[in-house]
Amino acid sequence: MDLTEQRALNRGWQLYLAAAPLCGLIILFARFLQHLGLSFNPILWASAEIIAALLGFTIAANVLVRFHGTADRFSLFLGMAFGLDGLIQLGGILEMRGEFSGAAIPLRVPLYWMAGRTLLGLLLLAAIGLEKWLPWPREAKRTIFAVLSVVAATAVLTGMVFLSLTHGPAIHPGSLMPRPWDLLPASIFLAGAIVLHRSPYRLRSAFGGSLVWVAGMNAACHLIATQSAHLLDAPAIAAQVLNSLSYTVLLGATLVDNVRLFGQVRDRAVSDSLTGLANYRRFIEALQSELERSGRTNRPFSILLMDLDKLKEINDRLGHQTGTRAICRVAEVLRQHCRAVDTAARYGGDEFALLLPETNDMAARRVASRIKRHLEASTEEPKLSVSIGVATHPPSGSSAQHLLEYADRELYAQKAGRGRKVHLRGDR
Repeated sequence: MDLTEQRALNRGWQLYLAAAPLCGLIILFARFLQHLGLSFNPILWASAEIIAALLGFTIAANVLVRFHGTADRFSLFLGMAFGLDGLIQLGGILEMRGEFSGAAIPLRVPLYWMAGRTLLGLLLLAAIGLEKWLPWPREAKRTIFAVLSVVAATAVLTGMVFLSLTHGPAIHPGSLMPRPWDLLPASIFLAGAIVLHRSPYRLRSAFGGSLVWVAGMNAACHLIATQSAHLLDAPAIAAQVLNSLSYTVLLGATLVDNVRLFGQVRDRAVSDSLTGLANYRRFIEALQSELERSGRTNRPFSILLMDLDKLKEINDRLGHQTGTRAICRVAEVLRQHCRAVDTAARYGGDEFALLLPETNDMAARRVASRIKRHLEASTEEPKLSVSIGVATHPPSGSSAQHLLEYADRELYAQKAGRGRKVHLRGDR
């Protein structure tokens, strides 16, 4: 056994050792709640159930969005599990509505509570293994159907076991543990928390990291419920509230991941995947905005169009990887030696563009000269050079098309050896 495996094993034992006293403290806290002798209105109980159910549906919807963006089957699996648990909880409210209509509070654990919570715990515990070992299809729709089938099959099997009971497990108010049946889902969630804590999945996203806390909170929820002498006492309500809070934690983590995902999609829509510079679309948008701003302020701006010289020769002689690296080297020079207000973009295959706000023609040509010098000073092989065309608003044109055409003509005249060469030195 190597050192890494030994450390992982030690961390596992530490988790098991820490879990025992923590569970004991939770049960003592639940006993304290029980001795308070409080009794709550059924509306509070039903409200907690409805909130948890709605949160489960919202989690399922957000996870579906996350799956379409990341193809994360694990999150899809658990999202459907929480959505199904939400359905079970809504059905449970209808089941228990008649129970609370009488004068006496029912002394039994609702079947939906035991079945739904045990099912959720089993799916949480099994999700990592199922995601890793089952032969999932590649298409998104088929994957959703496959995950839904697995969740539904597990739900049917779990439901058959609990529906074989005529009534829910009895509550024994005078015993040391009035609801021992809640130890079953508590142990499942506790095992799930330990497995998830040791899984690398928790490090990949906020959703994965929150699952450890969600499993732990649900384990605590059921440990508290073991001390409930009836369905409307303090331990029972505390368990319901903790259950809803665990859903809130998971929903918050899912929303954080979706915000990050949308940010990545936005960045990819306006940036070049190879160089990280702005793409053609982003450059044109910035150019149009600068035209509008220049019209208001009457201040000039310039654009540089650049073409990497002899890229085809580099590809043919040294290979396409070297050619790709050459494109990235030009991008690095632009990124390192332009201002924060400038917009550097990959304009085409081996063409680049640089938008220089509040820069006149002379200053723009000094920038072009500096870019050339930095490329020529590089010690990395092969040596690179670029041809650069300069256009300044307003003398070179009054529209984006006119400016680009002006810079393009100068660039290709320079490549042909007939254009004006850049000799000016210095900084802006």
